[in-house]
Amino acid sequence: MGSCISVEEDELHKKQNNCSSNKAGVSGEPVSPMKDGSLSSNTIVIISKNVKDLRQSPGNGDLDIFTYEEMKLATKHFRPNQVLGDGGFGIVYKGVIDDNVRPGYETTQVAIKELDPEGLQGDREWLAEVNYLGQLRHPNLVRLIGYCCEGDHRLLVYEYMASGSLEKHLFLRVRATLTWHKRLKIALDAARGLASLHAVEKPIIYRDFKTSNILLDADFNAKLSDFGLARVGPTGDQTHVSTRVMGTYGYAAPEYVMTGHLTARSDVYGFGVVLLEMLIGRRAMDKSRPSREHNLVEWARPLLNHNKKLLRILDPRIEGQYSIKILMKVANLAYQCLSQNPKGRPVMSQVIEILEPLVTQEMSREEVTLQNGGGSLTLYEVPKSLPDNETKRNTLKSESERAGEAGKSEKVTGRSKSEPPKECDLYDPSPDGLH
Repeated sequence: MGSCISVEEDELHKKQNNCSSNKAGVSGEPVSPMKDGSLSSNTIVIISKNVKDLRQSPGNGDLDIFTYEEMKLATKHFRPNQVLGDGGFGIVYKGVIDDNVRPGYETTQVAIKELDPEGLQGDREWLAEVNYLGQLRHPNLVRLIGYCCEGDHRLLVYEYMASGSLEKHLFLRVRATLTWHKRLKIALDAARGLASLHAVEKPIIYRDFKTSNILLDADFNAKLSDFGLARVGPTGDQTHVSTRVMGTYGYAAPEYVMTGHLTARSDVYGFGVVLLEMLIGRRAMDKSRPSREHNLVEWARPLLNHNKKLLRILDPRIEGQYSIKILMKVANLAYQCLSQNPKGRPVMSQVIEILEPLVTQEMSREEVTLQNGGGSLTLYEVPKSLPDNETKRNTLKSESERAGEAGKSEKVTGRSKSEPPKECDLYDPSPDGLH
Protein backbone atom coordinates (compact mmCIF):
# COMPACT_ATOMS: atom_id res chain seq x y z
CA MET A 1 0.00 0.00 0.00
CA GLY A 2 1.09 3.63 0.48
CA SER A 3 3.90 5.26 2.38
CA CYS A 4 4.11 8.19 4.76
CA ILE A 5 3.13 11.67 3.65
CA SER A 6 5.79 13.53 1.71
CA VAL A 7 6.11 17.28 2.19
CA GLU A 8 8.18 18.68 -0.66
CA GLU A 9 8.97 22.15 -2.02
CA ASP A 10 5.57 23.75 -1.60
CA GLU A 11 3.51 23.73 1.57
CA LEU A 12 0.80 21.12 1.86
CA HIS A 13 -2.54 22.74 1.09
CA LYS A 14 -5.20 22.69 3.75
CA LYS A 15 -8.20 20.45 3.25
CA GLN A 16 -11.19 21.86 1.43
CA ASN A 17 -14.41 20.35 2.74
CA ASN A 18 -16.84 21.64 0.16
CA CYS A 19 -16.02 19.33 -2.77
CA SER A 20 -18.66 18.99 -5.43
CA SER A 21 -20.15 15.62 -6.32
CA ASN A 22 -21.00 16.76 -9.84
CA LYS A 23 -19.22 15.57 -12.93
CA ALA A 24 -15.70 16.96 -13.06
CA GLY A 25 -12.31 15.87 -14.24
CA VAL A 26 -8.58 16.50 -14.30
CA SER A 27 -7.60 19.58 -16.22
CA GLY A 28 -4.62 19.48 -18.51
CA GLU A 29 -3.57 18.80 -22.06
CA PRO A 30 -5.04 15.59 -23.44
CA VAL A 31 -2.89 12.50 -23.44
CA SER A 32 -1.90 11.47 -26.93
CA PRO A 33 -2.98 8.01 -28.10
CA MET A 34 -1.06 4.91 -27.15
CA LYS A 35 0.88 3.11 -29.81
CA ASP A 36 1.89 -0.53 -29.46
CA GLY A 37 0.91 -0.50 -25.80
CA SER A 38 3.09 2.43 -24.83
CA LEU A 39 2.58 6.13 -24.22
CA SER A 40 3.98 8.37 -26.90
CA SER A 41 5.43 11.76 -26.01
CA ASN A 42 2.71 13.73 -24.27
CA THR A 43 2.21 16.32 -21.60
CA ILE A 44 0.96 15.73 -18.09
CA VAL A 45 -0.25 18.99 -16.60
CA ILE A 46 -0.92 19.07 -12.87
CA ILE A 47 -3.61 21.71 -12.52
CA SER A 48 -5.33 20.59 -9.32
CA LYS A 49 -3.16 21.74 -6.42
CA ASN A 50 -5.97 21.28 -3.92
CA VAL A 51 -9.46 19.87 -3.85
CA LYS A 52 -10.94 23.32 -4.48
CA ASP A 53 -9.05 23.48 -7.79
CA LEU A 54 -10.28 20.00 -8.61
CA ARG A 55 -13.87 21.07 -8.05
CA GLN A 56 -13.42 24.10 -10.31
CA SER A 57 -11.63 22.28 -13.15
CA PRO A 58 -13.56 22.31 -16.44
CA GLY A 59 -13.82 18.53 -16.63
CA ASN A 60 -11.98 17.44 -19.76
CA GLY A 61 -10.96 14.15 -18.14
CA ASP A 62 -12.96 10.94 -18.39
CA LEU A 63 -13.24 10.21 -14.67
CA ASP A 64 -16.60 9.47 -13.06
CA ILE A 65 -17.46 11.48 -9.96
CA PHE A 66 -19.36 9.46 -7.37
CA THR A 67 -21.34 10.50 -4.32
CA TYR A 68 -20.54 9.05 -0.92
CA GLU A 69 -23.95 7.39 -0.89
CA GLU A 70 -23.04 5.60 -4.13
CA MET A 71 -19.80 4.44 -2.54
CA LYS A 72 -21.73 3.00 0.41
CA LEU A 73 -24.07 1.13 -1.92
CA ALA A 74 -21.18 -0.19 -4.03
CA THR A 75 -19.39 -1.64 -0.97
CA LYS A 76 -22.53 -2.84 0.84
CA HIS A 77 -22.03 -0.07 3.38
CA PHE A 78 -18.31 -0.81 3.70
CA ARG A 79 -18.88 -4.29 5.08
CA PRO A 80 -15.78 -5.95 6.61
CA ASN A 81 -16.05 -8.94 4.27
CA GLN A 82 -15.56 -6.55 1.34
CA VAL A 83 -12.10 -5.46 2.53
CA LEU A 84 -9.28 -6.23 0.08
CA GLY A 85 -6.45 -4.62 2.04
CA ASP A 86 -5.36 -1.91 4.42
CA GLY A 87 -2.34 0.37 4.16
CA GLY A 88 -0.99 3.83 4.84
CA PHE A 89 -3.65 5.39 2.64
CA GLY A 90 -6.59 3.62 4.23
CA ILE A 91 -8.82 0.61 3.63
CA VAL A 92 -9.44 -0.81 0.15
CA TYR A 93 -12.83 -2.41 -0.47
CA LYS A 94 -14.13 -4.59 -3.25
CA GLY A 95 -17.25 -3.11 -4.79
CA VAL A 96 -19.70 -3.31 -7.66
CA ILE A 97 -21.10 -0.30 -9.46
CA ASP A 98 -24.23 -1.18 -11.36
CA ASP A 99 -27.72 0.05 -12.14
CA ASN A 100 -28.65 -0.15 -8.46
CA VAL A 101 -25.81 2.21 -7.54
CA ARG A 102 -26.23 4.59 -10.46
CA PRO A 103 -29.10 4.12 -12.95
CA GLY A 104 -27.83 3.19 -16.39
CA TYR A 105 -24.28 2.37 -15.21
CA GLU A 106 -22.80 -0.75 -16.78
CA THR A 107 -22.08 -3.37 -14.11
CA THR A 108 -18.41 -2.98 -13.15
CA GLN A 109 -16.34 -4.66 -10.46
CA VAL A 110 -14.15 -2.10 -8.74
CA ALA A 111 -11.67 -1.57 -5.92
CA ILE A 112 -12.55 1.44 -3.76
CA LYS A 113 -9.79 3.03 -1.69
CA GLU A 114 -10.94 5.29 1.15
CA LEU A 115 -8.53 7.85 2.56
CA ASP A 116 -8.13 7.52 6.31
CA PRO A 117 -8.17 11.09 7.69
CA GLU A 118 -6.01 9.87 10.59
CA GLY A 119 -3.66 7.89 8.33
CA LEU A 120 -0.15 8.46 7.02
CA GLN A 121 -1.19 10.00 3.72
CA GLY A 122 -3.33 13.02 3.04
CA ASP A 123 -4.96 15.20 0.41
CA ARG A 124 -1.67 15.67 -1.45
CA GLU A 125 -1.28 11.95 -2.17
CA TRP A 126 -4.97 11.63 -2.95
CA LEU A 127 -4.72 14.44 -5.49
CA ALA A 128 -1.57 12.95 -7.00
CA GLU A 129 -3.51 9.78 -7.79
CA VAL A 130 -6.32 11.75 -9.43
CA ASN A 131 -3.94 13.98 -11.39
CA TYR A 132 -1.66 11.25 -12.73
CA LEU A 133 -4.00 8.32 -13.23
CA GLY A 134 -6.72 10.68 -14.42
CA GLN A 135 -4.56 11.50 -17.43
CA LEU A 136 -2.43 8.41 -17.95
CA ARG A 137 -3.75 5.35 -19.77
CA HIS A 138 -1.55 2.30 -20.31
CA PRO A 139 -2.17 -1.48 -20.22
CA ASN A 140 0.30 -1.80 -17.33
CA LEU A 141 -1.07 1.00 -15.15
CA VAL A 142 -4.14 0.35 -13.02
CA ARG A 143 -7.06 2.30 -14.47
CA LEU A 144 -8.64 4.95 -12.30
CA ILE A 145 -12.38 4.90 -12.99
CA GLY A 146 -13.36 7.81 -10.79
CA TYR A 147 -13.39 9.31 -7.33
CA CYS A 148 -15.56 10.69 -4.54
CA CYS A 149 -14.75 14.02 -2.93
CA GLU A 150 -17.68 14.94 -0.72
CA GLY A 151 -17.32 16.71 2.60
CA ASP A 152 -14.44 15.06 4.46
CA HIS A 153 -14.66 11.91 2.34
CA ARG A 154 -11.90 11.12 -0.16
CA LEU A 155 -12.26 7.90 -2.14
CA LEU A 156 -10.67 6.53 -5.32
CA VAL A 157 -12.37 4.00 -7.59
CA TYR A 158 -10.11 1.67 -9.59
CA GLU A 159 -10.57 -1.27 -11.90
CA TYR A 160 -10.71 -4.48 -9.87
CA MET A 161 -7.57 -6.62 -10.04
CA ALA A 162 -8.82 -10.13 -9.36
CA SER A 163 -5.50 -11.80 -8.48
CA GLY A 164 -4.37 -9.26 -5.91
CA SER A 165 -0.81 -8.06 -5.41
CA LEU A 166 2.49 -9.64 -6.39
CA GLU A 167 3.44 -9.42 -2.71
CA LYS A 168 0.64 -11.79 -1.70
CA HIS A 169 1.58 -14.40 -4.29
CA LEU A 170 5.29 -14.15 -3.65
CA PHE A 171 5.30 -14.03 0.15
CA LEU A 172 1.91 -14.44 1.81
CA ARG A 173 0.24 -17.44 0.18
CA VAL A 174 1.87 -20.73 1.09
CA ARG A 175 0.11 -22.83 -1.53
CA ALA A 176 0.34 -20.40 -4.41
CA THR A 177 3.40 -20.85 -6.57
CA LEU A 178 4.35 -18.29 -9.16
CA THR A 179 5.98 -20.24 -11.95
CA TRP A 180 9.22 -19.03 -13.48
CA HIS A 181 7.43 -18.00 -16.66
CA LYS A 182 4.79 -16.02 -14.73
CA ARG A 183 7.50 -14.19 -12.80
CA LEU A 184 9.27 -13.17 -16.01
CA LYS A 185 6.00 -12.01 -17.58
CA ILE A 186 5.12 -9.97 -14.46
CA ALA A 187 8.60 -8.39 -14.51
CA LEU A 188 8.14 -7.43 -18.17
CA ASP A 189 4.67 -5.97 -17.55
CA ALA A 190 5.95 -3.92 -14.61
CA ALA A 191 8.91 -2.71 -16.68
CA ARG A 192 6.53 -1.54 -19.40
CA GLY A 193 4.47 0.33 -16.83
CA LEU A 194 7.53 2.14 -15.45
CA ALA A 195 8.86 2.86 -18.95
CA SER A 196 5.54 4.48 -19.91
CA LEU A 197 5.88 6.92 -17.00
CA HIS A 198 9.47 7.78 -17.87
CA ALA A 199 8.56 8.33 -21.54
CA VAL A 200 6.16 11.27 -21.18
CA GLU A 201 7.38 14.76 -22.08
CA LYS A 202 7.89 15.60 -18.41
CA PRO A 203 9.03 12.22 -17.02
CA ILE A 204 7.10 10.90 -14.05
CA ILE A 205 9.12 9.15 -11.36
CA TYR A 206 7.03 6.51 -9.63
CA ARG A 207 9.14 6.54 -6.44
CA ASP A 208 7.46 3.64 -4.64
CA PHE A 209 8.06 0.58 -6.81
CA LYS A 210 7.55 -2.57 -4.71
CA THR A 211 5.69 -5.88 -4.77
CA SER A 212 2.61 -4.59 -2.92
CA ASN A 213 2.12 -1.89 -5.58
CA ILE A 214 2.17 -4.38 -8.47
CA LEU A 215 -1.34 -5.73 -8.95
CA LEU A 216 -2.39 -8.74 -11.03
CA ASP A 217 -5.60 -9.21 -12.98
CA ALA A 218 -7.41 -12.54 -13.51
CA ASP A 219 -4.90 -13.51 -16.23
CA PHE A 220 -1.90 -12.42 -14.13
CA ASN A 221 -1.21 -9.35 -16.24
CA ALA A 222 0.66 -6.91 -13.99
CA LYS A 223 -0.22 -3.24 -13.50
CA LEU A 224 1.28 -0.53 -11.31
CA SER A 225 -0.94 1.02 -8.65
CA ASP A 226 -0.70 3.67 -5.92
CA PHE A 227 0.65 6.90 -7.41
CA GLY A 228 0.55 8.88 -4.18
CA LEU A 229 4.33 9.42 -4.19
CA ALA A 230 4.73 9.92 -7.95
CA ARG A 231 6.76 12.98 -8.84
CA VAL A 232 7.51 14.94 -12.02
CA GLY A 233 11.17 14.27 -12.81
CA PRO A 234 13.97 16.50 -14.11
CA THR A 235 13.49 18.31 -17.41
CA GLY A 236 15.65 20.44 -19.67
CA ASP A 237 19.10 21.00 -18.20
CA GLN A 238 18.14 19.49 -14.84
CA THR A 239 19.98 16.34 -13.82
CA HIS A 240 17.67 15.58 -10.90
CA VAL A 241 14.94 16.96 -8.68
CA SER A 242 15.57 17.47 -4.98
CA THR A 243 12.91 16.25 -2.62
CA ARG A 244 12.35 14.96 0.86
CA VAL A 245 13.08 11.26 0.69
CA MET A 246 10.02 9.04 0.83
CA GLY A 247 9.44 5.40 0.04
CA THR A 248 9.91 1.99 1.59
CA TYR A 249 13.01 0.63 3.30
CA GLY A 250 14.92 -1.76 1.06
CA TYR A 251 13.55 -0.41 -2.22
CA ALA A 252 14.83 3.18 -2.29
CA ALA A 253 17.97 3.85 -4.35
CA PRO A 254 21.06 4.55 -2.19
CA GLU A 255 21.89 7.90 -3.83
CA TYR A 256 18.32 9.07 -3.27
CA VAL A 257 18.46 8.14 0.42
CA MET A 258 21.82 9.86 0.81
CA THR A 259 21.15 13.10 -1.08
CA GLY A 260 17.43 13.46 -1.82
CA HIS A 261 18.32 13.65 -5.53
CA LEU A 262 15.63 11.90 -7.53
CA THR A 263 15.94 10.64 -11.12
CA ALA A 264 14.31 7.99 -13.28
CA ARG A 265 17.24 5.71 -12.38
CA SER A 266 15.88 5.68 -8.83
CA ASP A 267 12.90 3.72 -10.19
CA VAL A 268 15.28 1.37 -12.00
CA TYR A 269 16.90 0.49 -8.69
CA GLY A 270 13.49 -0.31 -7.19
CA PHE A 271 12.76 -2.51 -10.20
CA GLY A 272 16.02 -4.36 -9.56
CA VAL A 273 15.01 -5.00 -5.94
CA VAL A 274 11.66 -6.50 -7.02
CA LEU A 275 13.37 -8.60 -9.70
CA LEU A 276 15.75 -9.89 -7.03
CA GLU A 277 12.81 -10.73 -4.74
CA MET A 278 11.25 -12.77 -7.54
CA LEU A 279 14.52 -14.63 -8.11
CA ILE A 280 15.29 -15.40 -4.47
CA GLY A 281 11.77 -15.58 -3.03
CA ARG A 282 12.63 -13.33 -0.07
CA ARG A 283 11.57 -9.87 0.99
CA ALA A 284 13.81 -6.86 0.45
CA MET A 285 14.03 -6.45 4.23
CA ASP A 286 13.59 -9.44 6.53
CA LYS A 287 14.81 -9.17 10.12
CA SER A 288 13.71 -12.71 10.92
CA ARG A 289 16.80 -13.97 9.07
CA PRO A 290 20.45 -13.90 10.22
CA SER A 291 21.76 -10.34 10.52
CA ARG A 292 23.90 -10.51 7.38
CA GLU A 293 20.79 -11.51 5.39
CA HIS A 294 18.46 -8.76 6.68
CA ASN A 295 18.99 -6.61 3.58
CA LEU A 296 18.38 -8.76 0.50
CA VAL A 297 20.35 -6.55 -1.90
CA GLU A 298 23.45 -6.37 0.30
CA TRP A 299 23.43 -10.13 0.82
CA ALA A 300 22.38 -11.46 -2.60
CA ARG A 301 23.66 -8.99 -5.20
CA PRO A 302 27.32 -10.12 -4.94
CA LEU A 303 26.17 -13.68 -5.71
CA LEU A 304 24.15 -12.92 -8.84
CA ASN A 305 27.03 -13.35 -11.29
CA HIS A 306 28.16 -16.71 -9.86
CA ASN A 307 26.16 -19.65 -11.24
CA LYS A 308 26.70 -22.09 -8.37
CA LYS A 309 26.24 -19.51 -5.62
CA LEU A 310 23.08 -18.16 -7.26
CA LEU A 311 21.55 -21.63 -7.57
CA ARG A 312 22.07 -22.19 -3.84
CA ILE A 313 20.01 -19.12 -2.89
CA LEU A 314 17.40 -19.29 -5.67
CA ASP A 315 13.73 -19.64 -4.72
CA PRO A 316 13.21 -23.45 -4.47
CA ARG A 317 9.64 -23.07 -5.78
CA ILE A 318 10.93 -22.44 -9.31
CA GLU A 319 13.42 -25.31 -9.29
CA GLY A 320 13.56 -27.14 -12.62
CA GLN A 321 11.44 -24.58 -14.49
CA TYR A 322 14.19 -22.47 -16.03
CA SER A 323 17.13 -22.79 -18.34
CA ILE A 324 20.44 -21.75 -16.78
CA LYS A 325 21.14 -19.47 -19.74
CA ILE A 326 17.95 -17.45 -19.29
CA LEU A 327 18.28 -17.47 -15.50
CA MET A 328 21.74 -15.94 -15.65
CA LYS A 329 20.59 -13.25 -18.07
CA VAL A 330 17.82 -12.26 -15.66
CA ALA A 331 20.23 -12.35 -12.71
CA ASN A 332 22.69 -10.15 -14.63
CA LEU A 333 19.89 -7.69 -15.38
CA ALA A 334 19.03 -7.48 -11.69
CA TYR A 335 22.73 -6.97 -10.92
CA GLN A 336 22.90 -4.02 -13.33
CA CYS A 337 19.69 -2.41 -12.06
CA LEU A 338 21.06 -2.59 -8.50
CA SER A 339 24.31 -0.79 -9.34
CA GLN A 340 25.37 1.70 -6.66
CA ASN A 341 26.20 4.09 -9.49
CA PRO A 342 22.96 5.38 -11.10
CA LYS A 343 24.70 5.76 -14.47
CA GLY A 344 25.62 2.08 -14.33
CA ARG A 345 21.94 1.11 -14.41
CA PRO A 346 20.05 0.58 -17.66
CA VAL A 347 17.06 2.77 -18.50
CA MET A 348 13.67 1.07 -18.48
CA SER A 349 13.47 0.88 -22.27
CA GLN A 350 16.69 -1.16 -22.21
CA VAL A 351 15.26 -3.39 -19.47
CA ILE A 352 12.31 -4.14 -21.75
CA GLU A 353 14.64 -4.95 -24.66
CA ILE A 354 16.41 -7.50 -22.47
CA LEU A 355 13.30 -9.09 -20.97
CA GLU A 356 11.10 -9.36 -24.07
CA PRO A 357 13.12 -12.06 -25.88
CA LEU A 358 13.55 -14.00 -22.63
CA VAL A 359 9.79 -14.09 -22.04
CA THR A 360 9.28 -15.13 -25.67
CA GLN A 361 11.80 -17.96 -25.30
CA GLU A 362 10.03 -19.21 -22.20
CA MET A 363 6.66 -19.11 -23.95
CA SER A 364 8.05 -21.15 -26.82
CA ARG A 365 8.90 -24.01 -24.48
CA GLU A 366 5.98 -26.38 -24.68
CA GLU A 367 4.45 -26.71 -21.23
CA VAL A 368 1.27 -27.78 -19.56
CA THR A 369 0.20 -26.06 -16.36
CA LEU A 370 -1.79 -28.00 -13.77
CA GLN A 371 -3.84 -25.95 -11.33
CA ASN A 372 -4.24 -27.56 -7.93
CA GLY A 373 -5.71 -25.67 -5.00
CA GLY A 374 -4.36 -22.32 -6.14
CA GLY A 375 -0.89 -23.70 -6.81
CA SER A 376 0.59 -24.57 -10.17
CA LEU A 377 2.95 -27.26 -11.39
CA THR A 378 4.80 -26.90 -14.67
CA LEU A 379 5.13 -30.10 -16.67
CA TYR A 380 7.19 -30.08 -19.84
CA GLU A 381 6.01 -32.06 -22.83
CA VAL A 382 7.94 -35.27 -23.45
CA PRO A 383 9.58 -35.45 -26.93
CA LYS A 384 7.18 -36.95 -29.47
CA SER A 385 9.84 -39.36 -30.74
CA LEU A 386 9.47 -41.55 -27.65
CA PRO A 387 7.22 -44.66 -27.89
CA ASP A 388 3.73 -44.25 -26.44
CA ASN A 389 4.36 -46.43 -23.36
CA GLU A 390 7.64 -44.71 -22.60
CA THR A 391 6.02 -41.32 -23.07
CA LYS A 392 3.31 -42.27 -20.61
CA ARG A 393 5.85 -43.51 -18.02
CA ASN A 394 7.96 -40.35 -18.33
CA THR A 395 4.93 -38.08 -18.08
CA LEU A 396 3.74 -39.83 -14.92
CA LYS A 397 7.22 -39.70 -13.47
CA SER A 398 7.51 -36.00 -14.27
CA GLU A 399 4.17 -35.34 -12.61
CA SER A 400 5.18 -37.24 -9.50
CA GLU A 401 8.52 -35.45 -9.25
CA ARG A 402 6.95 -32.04 -9.70
CA ALA A 403 4.31 -32.77 -7.08
CA GLY A 404 7.05 -33.81 -4.67
CA GLU A 405 8.99 -30.62 -5.35
CA ALA A 406 5.87 -28.51 -4.82
CA GLY A 407 5.24 -30.22 -1.49
CA LYS A 408 8.77 -29.53 -0.37
CA SER A 409 8.59 -25.90 -1.40
CA GLU A 410 5.34 -25.45 0.52
CA LYS A 411 7.05 -26.72 3.67
CA VAL A 412 9.98 -24.39 3.14
CA THR A 413 7.67 -21.44 2.56
CA GLY A 414 5.56 -22.36 5.56
CA ARG A 415 8.56 -22.09 7.87
CA SER A 416 9.55 -18.68 6.61
CA LYS A 417 8.49 -15.78 8.81
CA SER A 418 8.79 -12.40 7.15
CA GLU A 419 7.69 -9.05 8.46
CA PRO A 420 6.32 -6.54 5.93
CA PRO A 421 8.76 -3.85 4.87
CA LYS A 422 8.41 -0.68 6.84
CA GLU A 423 6.85 2.23 5.00
CA CYS A 424 7.92 5.62 6.22
CA ASP A 425 9.82 8.82 5.75
CA LEU A 426 13.28 7.42 5.08
CA TYR A 427 15.32 10.54 5.39
CA ASP A 428 14.65 14.22 5.94
CA PRO A 429 17.36 16.38 4.38
CA SER A 430 17.75 19.86 5.81
CA PRO A 431 15.73 22.57 4.06
CA ASP A 432 19.00 24.14 2.90
CA GLY A 433 19.61 21.10 0.74
CA LEU A 434 16.44 21.60 -1.30
CA HIS A 435 16.36 23.68 -4.42
